[in-house]
Amino acid sequence: MLVAYFKRESLMKNRRRQTLKTLLLALSAPTMALAQTAAGGTSTPIRLAMIESLSGAFANTGEAVYRNLVWAVERVNARGGVKTAQGVRLLQLERFDSKGQNEEALSALRSAIDSGAQVVLQGNSSATAAVLMDAVNKHNEREPTRRVLFLNYSAVDPSLTNEKCSFWHFRFDAHADMRMAALMEVLREDRAIRNAYLIGQDYSFGQAVLREAKRQLELQRPDIRVVGNELHPMGRVKDFLPYAAKIKASGAQAVMTGNWGNDLTLLVKAAKDVGFDGKFYTFYGNALGAPAAMGEAGVGKVIAVADWLPNLPTPQSEAFYRSFRERFPKPADDYVHLRMQLMIEALAQAIEKAGDAEPLAVAMQLERAVVQLAGRGGAMRATDHQFQQALVVGVMGRQGEPGVKFDVEGSGYGFRVVRQISAAQAELPTHCAMQRPL
Repeated sequence: MLVAYFKRESLMKNRRRQTLKTLLLALSAPTMALAQTAAGGTSTPIRLAMIESLSGAFANTGEAVYRNLVWAVERVNARGGVKTAQGVRLLQLERFDSKGQNEEALSALRSAIDSGAQVVLQGNSSATAAVLMDAVNKHNEREPTRRVLFLNYSAVDPSLTNEKCSFWHFRFDAHADMRMAALMEVLREDRAIRNAYLIGQDYSFGQAVLREAKRQLELQRPDIRVVGNELHPMGRVKDFLPYAAKIKASGAQAVMTGNWGNDLTLLVKAAKDVGFDGKFYTFYGNALGAPAAMGEAGVGKVIAVADWLPNLPTPQSEAFYRSFRERFPKPADDYVHLRMQLMIEALAQAIEKAGDAEPLAVAMQLERAVVQLAGRGGAMRATDHQFQQALVVGVMGRQGEPGVKFDVEGSGYGFRVVRQISAAQAELPTHCAMQRPL
C-alpha cells in the first residue's frame, strides 16, 4: 500500500508540474457539466495566450500576472463560460515565456497563433507591447481568417493609445501620463518637497515617465528643483548603491520613478542602505517586494498610484480582496489588480454581445464595453481603446494603523488610500488616428 501511495503522490506532482509548464484550463467538473448541458456537448474553448517573462530577472512579475488571469478565467468558467451562437464556450488560458526579450515575445506570438489563440494578453513591458502590436497589426492584415486581439493590462507608454494606436489593441491600465497626473494630486500639496530626483528604466516607458514628471512639475510645482534626471539599463543593474548614493547626495526630498519589478525593489533597498530619508513617488511601490524592502523607512514616505488598492474603504473591495487571498493564500502570491479582472470581464461581455469569438466582431463590442466588479468599474473609449477608470493614491503605513487593515505580501505594511480620482478626472485627451479594418 505504501508503494501505491508514493506512486500516486509522484504522479500527482508530475501532473501539477506539467500544468504549470504548459497551460491551465480553468474549469471544474460542475463547470464542464454545465457547459455540456447548455451547449449540447463540449464546445471548443476560446484560447487566450499570455505572453510574459516567466524566467529571468522579471519572472516574478509574469507569475504574478498569471495568477490574476487564472483567477479571472476561473470566475468566468465557474458561471458556465460565455454564450455564443455556437453554444456555451469556456475560456482557456495558455502561458508563453518571452524571457524578457522582444524576439522571444515575437516567437511566442507565432506559437500562440499557431496553437489557435484568438486573444493575446501582455503588459509587463511597453517596449514588448509595441513590438507585439506591430506584429499583430501585420498578421491581421496578412491573414484575416486568423486574426487575434491584443489585450494590454500594464504596458503604459502613452504612445500605445496615441500615435501608435491600433484597432486590435486595447489597454486596460491607465497610461503613464494619467498615472503621473494622479500622483501630482498628492505631490502638489506636499510643500516640504523642494528638490526632486527623477530616475527610471531606459526604455520607452521609463523615458515617458521622466519626461512627463518633468513637464508636470514645471506646470504644477515650478518651485521644485529637479536635482537629478537619469535612466539606467532595464533589468541589468544588480547593485543600485551608486544610484542611491547620488540621490542622497543631491539633497532630494523625493524620488519619482516608474520602476517596476526588481529594478524598483533593488533601488528601494539601496536607498534604505545609504540612509536616504526622502519620499518615493512611484507607479508600482505597493507590491512585488518593495514594501518589505523599505520596512519602517517607507512608512509615510512611499506613495503609489493604482487603479485599486486592498485598503480601499468599501465592503465590496474588502470582499474582493479576501476572495483573492482565499484562492492564493501564500503571502508571496499577494498581488491582485482589479483592472486585470475587469479586462477578462470586458472580454467575456464582448464575446457574448458579438455572439461569436471572431476577433473583429469581438473588437467592435469591446470598444464600447462598460464593466463593473467589486464596486469599481470603467468603460473603454472607442477613439483610442484606452480604458477609462478611477484611480487611487496610497501612502505606505503599518498594518493595523487607521486605514491600513491589510498588509502587502505578509510584510506588515500596507497602503492607506489618501486620494481617489474619478474616471472623469483621470481622463486625458488623445491624438490617436485609428485605422479601422474595412
